[in-house]
Amino acid sequence: MGLDRVKRGRGPVTVKTVGATIFVVLISSVYSMVKIQQRTLEAGAVNPTDQVLMSKHMLEASLMGFLLFLALMIDRLHHYIRELGLLRKTMEAAKKQNRSYEEGKNANADELKGLENEITKLKTKIKKLESEHETKEKECNASKAEAEALKKQSEGFLLEYDRLVEENQSLRSQLESIDQSVSQSDGKKNM
Repeated sequence: MGLDRVKRGRGPVTVKTVGATIFVVLISSVYSMVKIQQRTLEAGAVNPTDQVLMSKHMLEASLMGFLLFLALMIDRLHHYIRELGLLRKTMEAAKKQNRSYEEGKNANADELKGLENEITKLKTKIKKLESEHETKEKECNASKAEAEALKKQSEGFLLEYDRLVEENQSLRSQLESIDQSVSQSDGKKNM
């Protein structure tokens, strides 16, 4: 977390400046070691002062090199740890999403089974209603045919009734005419 804070704002500029300073000190120590080495080769003999200076510069160079190497390793480790944290968060989010998808899938599967059961019930109900409809339609057609037959029979009866009424009228008129002729003939006989 401290490295995160250092890497924000002005931190990177400061770290780069310090790193550049340490690198310059490292180069200076290496340059001094090379100069001492050349002097020793020219002189042929090793001077104790040069040995001490050479040891001092060697320690400085190794310390600065180790410090730069360590800083670089810490920076890279920090970078990888941050990426790992982001990957873990991403993986957890993906797992949560997968779990919610699975739960939704299971809930959808239960809901789908319920809907399939309801569809099956409705299909059987539809078949039952269709058969009832066919039965009622047959009954209706039979009733219509019967009503038509009754209507024709009624028309026939009406025609027969009219014929019988006419015949009755005709017979009555004949009877009346016979009655009149009998009453006239009785009236002539009585006289």
